[in-house]
Formats: sequence, structure tokens, C-alpha cells
Amino acid sequence: MENILLIDNDPIVVRVLRQTFAGSGFELFSAPNRSKALEMFRTTVLRAVILELRLPGESGPDLYQDIRKRSADIPILVLSSVKDELDKILLLELGADDYITKPFSPRELLARVRVAIRRLKQTSMPKDVFAFDDVVVNFQSMELFKSGRNIPVTRQELKVLRFFVHNQGRVVSDSELLGSAWGTHSRPASGTIKTHILRLRQKLENDPRNPLHLRTVHRAGYKFVL
Repeated sequence: MENILLIDNDPIVVRVLRQTFAGSGFELFSAPNRSKALEMFRTTVLRAVILELRLPGESGPDLYQDIRKRSADIPILVLSSVKDELDKILLLELGADDYITKPFSPRELLARVRVAIRRLKQTSMPKDVFAFDDVVVNFQSMELFKSGRNIPVTRQELKVLRFFVHNQGRVVSDSELLGSAWGTHSRPASGTIKTHILRLRQKLENDPRNPLHLRTVHRAGYKFVL
């Protein structure tokens, strides 16, 4: 099940699209405004965003850019009326994945979401450069930057981080992490995983004691979320 976020304050649109997406392999979440939408990015792994351009008291292009700061790759499909031609051109130039004009077919929108997600999956892996928040990681050159500052990082830390990046949103157990990042025949010292997690948090998180991205799942392992 993949999560889709609909940013729209129209209860009819929310109800119709929730019915359309039900049983399609997606779960549709909704947010009526900017603050609720950005909160969803902190708590939920999202695969695509449907953005209503005209929210009361909000700037559609500004909200679009806020989303892009949190995820450089997530597909964003813009939903609005034919009168918003200038904003449509601006958002497409900024990199919006699609633009749907009201009135629209809910099933066509569902199909376009599928196409956007499929296109992302086809082009995003393998990936040598990964960016989120103020962090940029180049796995090929083995460099990590935070707020433009080069942060020293070891080869093993990058192997652990790359494994988490490729398994975003999924709980990873200690044994799975050992097998993938160290190798099935490796026997690292006790506490090695915890040490690497702590070091990565210090390099990636704004508040390592309260991590937003590299989280501990009690008695299960760890999870990397954006």
C-alpha cells in the first residue's frame, strides 16, 4: 500500500477521490492547508502529492516549493481551474509532474498518479546523489554535505545510509542491516550497529537526540523516513 497526499479543503473532492483510490493499491490521506500538509511529511512516508493550487490564504507556488524542500523527487500533480494559466506555467517550469484542470475525471487522475510514480521508480534507482532537507549525499564520491558544509563520513557509514535510503519507510531489523551493510559472514563487535546509527544521526539530524529521519522502532529495528 502506497500513501498519496491530497492537499485540498473541498470535502466533496476529498470524498470522491478517497472512494476512487480505495482498492487501487493506494491509501489517500488529505490535508486542508499548508501546516497539515507539512505535518504529514514528518509522520508519513508519501509516494505522491495532489496539490490544489487555490487554497484559501495560501500561495500554491510557495506551497509547492515547501514540498520540494522536503522531497526533491516526490511526484507532485497540480489540481486547479483553467483560469490559473500563469500559475500552471510557473509550476510546470518549477518541475511539477502533471497539471489537471477542473472539472476532471477522478479515474484519469488516478491513472496519472500511477504513471508519475512509475516514472519515478524507473529513473531514480540506482541513485548516486541523494538529497533531503539541508543534506546532500554523493555515494559515488563518498561525500556528505549539511547546510553546504562538508561532513566527514566513513565508507561503512555510507553503506548503512545507502541501505536505509533504498528501504525508505520500512522497518529494518539489526540482522537484516548486518547482512546487507556488513555481509552475511561478517561478525562486527557488539554495539556496532548502534554506534553507526548514532554517528549518522549526528551528521544528518538537526537534533540527534530527537531524530526526525533515522528513527528507532522499539524492539523491531530502525526506519528511515523523509
